[in-house]
Amino acid sequence: MPYKEKEIEKLYYTIGEVSEMLGLNASQIRYWETEFGELKPKKDRKGNRLFTKEDIETIRLIHHLVKEKGFTIEGAKSKLKGGTDDAMKKMKLIESLKKLRGFLEELKEQL
Repeated sequence: MPYKEKEIEKLYYTIGEVSEMLGLNASQIRYWETEFGELKPKKDRKGNRLFTKEDIETIRLIHHLVKEKGFTIEGAKSKLKGGTDDAMKKMKLIESLKKLRGFLEELKEQL
């Protein structure tokens, strides 16, 4: 059996990496950090933000609520305070359905 190298996963991501991953401005992420208590990235000695995978999922959820669902900042705050599990499940379901739709559209074009 051939050796398969395991992908190295980072523990922390910089704000630039997160903004590139999610297609958001760094300033928007910093603003959401001040507005949402759930989003508390660690900071290094220089004050640079270090985001974990959980932080990135929280940002993704905030983006989903505010930009895709049309919630106001206050509405998104109350939704997150009501519990992130339900909102996170719905967001992941929508993302998987979007991927499935893209796959089906690709398949349709090939026919």
